[in-house]
Amino acid sequence: MQRFKIGLRVKIIIIASLLLTLPWFGYRFVLEMEKLLRQGQEQTLIGTARAIATALNERPALFSQQASMQPQMQQGRDLYIYDLPPTIEVDGQFADWPEDLPTKMQYYGQPFVLFSKRPDLRTEHGFYLILGSAQQHIYGALKVNDGHLITRRSGSLRADRNDHLTLSLTTPDGTFERYLIALESNGQTSVWQITDELDSPDLYSPSALIQARWQPSNTGYDLEFSVPSDHLGQKLAIAVHQVDQATSRDVERVIATSNPKSERTLGTVLLPSPEIERIVQGMGHSSSRIWVLDRHQRVLAQSGDIRHSDGVWATSIRYDETSEGVQSWIEEHVLRPLYYTFLLDKPEPFDDQPPNPARLQGVHIDQALHGRGYAHWRPSSDGKAMILSAAYPIWLQNQVMGAVVVEESTAGVQTLKNRALEQLFNVLLIIILIAAVILFLFASSLSNRIRQLRDQAEQSIDAQGRIREAIASSASRDEIGDLSRSLADMVSRLSQYNHYLENLSSRLSHELRTPVAVVRSSLDNLAMVQHDEDSQRYIDRAQEGIRRLGTILSSMTEATRIEQSLQGADREQFALDELIRGCIQGYQLAFPDYEFRVKTTDSTLMMHGAPDFLAQLLDKLIANATEFSEPGNPIEVTLSQNQAHAQLSISNLGPLLPENMTNQLLHSMVSVRNQAHQTKPHLGLGLYIARLIVEYHHGQIQIDNRDDRQGVTVSITLPLGPIHSH
Repeated sequence: MQRFKIGLRVKIIIIASLLLTLPWFGYRFVLEMEKLLRQGQEQTLIGTARAIATALNERPALFSQQASMQPQMQQGRDLYIYDLPPTIEVDGQFADWPEDLPTKMQYYGQPFVLFSKRPDLRTEHGFYLILGSAQQHIYGALKVNDGHLITRRSGSLRADRNDHLTLSLTTPDGTFERYLIALESNGQTSVWQITDELDSPDLYSPSALIQARWQPSNTGYDLEFSVPSDHLGQKLAIAVHQVDQATSRDVERVIATSNPKSERTLGTVLLPSPEIERIVQGMGHSSSRIWVLDRHQRVLAQSGDIRHSDGVWATSIRYDETSEGVQSWIEEHVLRPLYYTFLLDKPEPFDDQPPNPARLQGVHIDQALHGRGYAHWRPSSDGKAMILSAAYPIWLQNQVMGAVVVEESTAGVQTLKNRALEQLFNVLLIIILIAAVILFLFASSLSNRIRQLRDQAEQSIDAQGRIREAIASSASRDEIGDLSRSLADMVSRLSQYNHYLENLSSRLSHELRTPVAVVRSSLDNLAMVQHDEDSQRYIDRAQEGIRRLGTILSSMTEATRIEQSLQGADREQFALDELIRGCIQGYQLAFPDYEFRVKTTDSTLMMHGAPDFLAQLLDKLIANATEFSEPGNPIEVTLSQNQAHAQLSISNLGPLLPENMTNQLLHSMVSVRNQAHQTKPHLGLGLYIARLIVEYHHGQIQIDNRDDRQGVTVSITLPLGPIHSH
């Protein structure tokens, strides 16, 4: 199984990819900075709330209203007056009221019934009420559920024998007053000031103080009235009297915000404080929304609109300034859309309306009313933004009289974060691109240098381990340069050692020839003298040994002679197939006990070389084959053509070659013969001579075990045609 190979260049690219973690660290850093900005915004907002609360501390006139001083507030009984636009017209229609009118109207049903002739009051008999203030008037809007609308009869002296309202209030000086608003036909009303029970017409008189109009509706009627603001004190009650029978005209039920009979039973009225509003508006020219609440969490004043605040503090840095140039164009049209598509969230317009604008709730307000400043994060009402609300208590004689709530959105912080991330991503993108290019070039340079060094190392030594060419030393002063110089030095020393080994046989043969001749002549002379039997046996053994030594020297001399002969040999054109067939016929006669199976090509293979040396090559290979093969076993000689090369193989049955010895057998003085069974000395020079002849013809020789593992095959590749010297 081939292992997956990862090159140096790929490894460096993988390591360089760690640069991609830089944006993640940068993003984490910006998130931490966002946390710090949010903490700073919390402290700033709490400081703003504390400053406004400080301006309202110990000012009892601001909280002198009875509603603010009450220990508890009763929902529905105590009335809240909203701010209204200055376009309210008393016409019995609510089109000029704010759009969120239905959500702000308080419903009065069963719990607010003062009188009913029938105990089974149905839910459709209640009414909705809202009060508002605009242009020095207090306006009221009622949606009354009444299935039997009974209006005042024309010319009647009684105003209470029909559907009507009673409105009880206290004036700023504390005077208790009661008014009756009777429904006339065609949307008209008649307003009467009453002093007591209405049994006698003398007890009420017409009043122009209150303006009222009504309009029929699908469920009953809508009524709108107005009272001058300077005539309304701190208490108010509104009661709806319903008459169902046109004949008897008795009041069937009375539903009221509170009992309008006396000053004591009236509910309180909470009017937004103009003075507090002026103070808040003076401090509200900022990006914050400011609320001032009483101790019952009801809104006394409000300033600012958080939907139009971006939450960004005043700064000299202009993020929205555009610059010209290619870089700015790329950032604006390429990078920024890419960031906001995959990485960043753009601040969106949002809406934040409290569920009850008259009364705010929250943990921060609870904490402030307990005397502690507190900041609280919450989502906007539409969930598109986060709102930071900070509350701080307002103190009056060591008592908490209310709280100041300051709110800001996170749009500013998010904008700053996005701008910081954009700049961070731009810088990191440039750094990563530059670093990637530099690393890629550096990796390519290293890879190329190492590849060149590898190629030089492979080309310096051939398959037989001989030094073919030296390695060029590098002049670089780095580690690869040191490795190149070390390899060049190693190859040089290895070349010298190989040269010494290759010339060892010729030197030995030259040096040993004279002493061997001296010994041989001495033994021959000694043998000519008569000796006893023991002395003659010793002389014979010495002569046999000197003959074997002579054979060895002859083999060594043959190898040296062939090397020298090859250097001056002349090449000629000859037919290789004919040479092989002729040699094999001679071998068949020389080795009659062996069978030679010859297979050659049908065409003539012309070769340019030395046929005598090639015949000597066949002599060596056939001699080896017969030595390692048993008599009777066939020796296969095959000649074929592969394009411009001749393929010659000689295969014999016999012992296998040892593993990892195939290439070493082609070296000088290497043999695998068993010395115990040799009849004559072998120095392992036969295959070495064969290799010299093959290399002289620019061919290749290889010796391997057969595929069937029953013998050995010698394969030779020889080029056909003219030989071009390198």
